[in-house]
Amino acid sequence: MSLVKFLTSKDFLKQIILAVISVVVISFIMLRWLKSSTNHGEFETVPDLTGKSISVAELELKDNNLVMQIQDSANFNPDYPKFSVIDQDPKSGTKVKENRKIYLTLNPSGYRKILVPNLEDKTFRLAKSTLEALEFKIGKLTYKDNIGKDIVLGLSHKGHPIKSGDKLPKTSVIDLVLGNGNRP
Repeated sequence: MSLVKFLTSKDFLKQIILAVISVVVISFIMLRWLKSSTNHGEFETVPDLTGKSISVAELELKDNNLVMQIQDSANFNPDYPKFSVIDQDPKSGTKVKENRKIYLTLNPSGYRKILVPNLEDKTFRLAKSTLEALEFKIGKLTYKDNIGKDIVLGLSHKGHPIKSGDKLPKTSVIDLVLGNGNRP
């Protein structure tokens, strides 16, 4: 049988028609199934959770058929209470599907702790810029008899001496003991 006769035969045309009908029926069934299984056209609105505690945020998300996913944060924000939501993704007012994860960034309990650098026998100017770069605050300056004028002789925090390598929360106030330039 030649190729032209085969392509024009009734059996070949029946098979082509059956294949086209099968593709159309399967496509129709798949589209209906996708529409029902993905809740096509049904959305939930993400509530504003900023500043709320974890328990309140969890209740609001459950009321809206959404799932909470907590992300830790090292960025303490003193404007918000401890362990409250400081950021969320997706943002409030966004339309999302049911059971979507909402990622929450929480405010930690305080500033992270930073290592105190070795500043002894350094100038006050260097010590000040180093401490301010690490976001510490310079507290009281005390002068003591020492031949080195404005040389750091010691550091203290809340009246307790500190050494290099100690950890203090960011924004802590550090008092300095400096030399006054007089011989002891």
